[in-house]
Amino acid sequence: MGYKVAVVGATGNVGRELLAILAERKFPVDEVIALASSRSLGAEVSFGDTATLKVRNLADFDFKGVDIVLSSPGAKVSAEHSPRAAKAGAVVIDNTSHFRMHPDVPLVVPEVNPDAIAGYKKRGIIANPNCSTIQLVVALKPLHDLVPIKRVVVATYQSTSGKGKAAMDELFNQTRGIYVNEPASKYREVFTKQIAFNVIPHIDIFMDDGSTKEEWKMVAETRKILDPAIALTATCVRVPTFIGHAEAVNVEFSGPISEAEARAALARAPGIAVVDHRADEGYVTPAECAGEDPVYVSRIRKDPTVAHGLNLWVVADNLRKGAALNAVQIAEVLVRRHMLKAA
Repeated sequence: MGYKVAVVGATGNVGRELLAILAERKFPVDEVIALASSRSLGAEVSFGDTATLKVRNLADFDFKGVDIVLSSPGAKVSAEHSPRAAKAGAVVIDNTSHFRMHPDVPLVVPEVNPDAIAGYKKRGIIANPNCSTIQLVVALKPLHDLVPIKRVVVATYQSTSGKGKAAMDELFNQTRGIYVNEPASKYREVFTKQIAFNVIPHIDIFMDDGSTKEEWKMVAETRKILDPAIALTATCVRVPTFIGHAEAVNVEFSGPISEAEARAALARAPGIAVVDHRADEGYVTPAECAGEDPVYVSRIRKDPTVAHGLNLWVVADNLRKGAALNAVQIAEVLVRRHMLKAA
């Protein structure tokens, strides 16, 4: 017996990836429903290699009888419809920012805190963390288990797909335009500055302390998922790539840890691939991680400026592990531990 699964935001970057991963991983479905706004009504989206689904209108959809909702429509839409789906009896795995810091909603990365999934019973909602947080905590977890982490300093290099399809189109159009002597401002609608051949240290809104909301998310979410005692500071930067987020991570530990111990712990950990050779091409970049499931860790080395420090380079496909894959993995744990149906 399978599950009735609804994908909300099915026509977006993450929604399409959710449908692809459900099919790839052979998630036990009896029926999959594609939902989006009325603008997409009647459009078709792919499910697996052969099936297509007609998109239905989220606004008037009745969630009664749906087992699991994978939701990625934007925070405002999710704030309205995720509780409605939960009230109808579905378990919602929400990929937006709206529910992440609610104390009665578990925030989950299955390789890090799978036991937290049990908390879904309070509201019927499980939150999927921010893409940059997911890959960071997957890399930090095995190290924190080995020697408790005191402090993390992270700089992100985040692709345009994290902002959606329009952002990817803006990068493409600006890049093409520059080669034919068109001003970049002609195609500037999504980003606050030119993104082609540039980097922008501004993701989400600015907050009163000068940090951006994206930087705040990384701090608050890491503490909620991994350990509230960890001190973390972040600088989040948008870069001119299409898919794949990278992070330069400096970690200070409470006690001694060697490069070899860290490398071995990371290599044993679920969801991580260590590619760390001190030679040309002996590391992973966003271009190589696109379409891949693991969080890649490279450039593992000592930080000689503190007593117990390491530097890491962490890369992942932000549409897969940073969003859709993580949500499907949550659903897999959910059905295996909490919703198992008789065959």
